[in-house]
Amino acid sequence: MRVIIVESPQAVAQCAADLVCQQLRQHPDSVLGLATGSTPVALYQALIQRYRSNQLSLSQTTSFNLDEYVGLPPSHPQSYRHFMEEQLFRHTDIDPGKTHVPDGMSDTEQSASAYEQAISDAGGIDLQILGIGQNGHIGFNEPGSSLSSRTRVKTLTPSTLEANRRFFADDEFQPHLAITMGIGTILDCRQVLLLATGKAKAEAIRRCVEGPLSAACPASSLQLHQHATVLVDADAASGLEHSEYYRWCEEQRQRLGHPSGH
Repeated sequence: MRVIIVESPQAVAQCAADLVCQQLRQHPDSVLGLATGSTPVALYQALIQRYRSNQLSLSQTTSFNLDEYVGLPPSHPQSYRHFMEEQLFRHTDIDPGKTHVPDGMSDTEQSASAYEQAISDAGGIDLQILGIGQNGHIGFNEPGSSLSSRTRVKTLTPSTLEANRRFFADDEFQPHLAITMGIGTILDCRQVLLLATGKAKAEAIRRCVEGPLSAACPASSLQLHQHATVLVDADAASGLEHSEYYRWCEEQRQRLGHPSGH
C-alpha cells in the first residue's frame, strides 16, 4: 500500500488530479470508478479546471460510480447521478452514454447483477476513486460486509445515515438502502485511490492502513490490493503510527523517479 501524506485538503485534491491525469495521459480510454461525498468534490473541481485549461480530456473514458440510493430517481437532487452531473459530468467532455450509476429504481437484485456485468463488459475498472466513512466503510460497504462481496443492496448504518442527513431537508425522504459495488468488486480494480481529509477521518485511516484486516473496517481490505494508494492530508494522517516512515518512502519514490510506484 502506498501512503501519500500532504499538508492540506487542497493538496490532496491537486495530487489526486495529478494521478488521474497521469492515468488518462497513458490510457485515454481508461475506465474510471468514481465516488460521491464531500471529499471527491475538490478533486472533481481540479479536474474541471484542468479540462478548461486543455490539460485533460475525458472524451474517451468510461465511468462507473460506486453506489446509488435505492428509491431516488436520477433527477432527484440527492441522487448520486444528479451529484455527478452537477459536480463533474456536465462541466467536461465526457460522453454521457459512457457514464454509469447503479439503478436504484427498478428491480434492485437484477440491477446489481447487471451492473457487475456492465463493469466486466467494459474490461474492468482501471482506476477506482474512493472516500472513506468514519466507520471505515468504502462505497456503502458497511462494517461486517463480506470481503468478497459483489455489487448488491446494503442497509445503511445509523452513523452513515446521520453523517449524510445534512444533505436532506428535515421533511425529506432519506433512503436507508443503497446499491453499492462490493468489496470484491473494488479489489478487482487495477488501481485504487482512496482520499481522506480532516481529523474526523483519522481513526478510520489508521484502521485502514495499520489496523488488522477485518470486515469490521471494510477499508482495511485495501491491504490486500497490489496497487492501492491512500492519499491523505496531515489531519487525516494524524492517527498513523508510522507516518514519518510513509513520508520517507514517498520521498525515496520521488527521488528514484517512480512517483507512481507501490
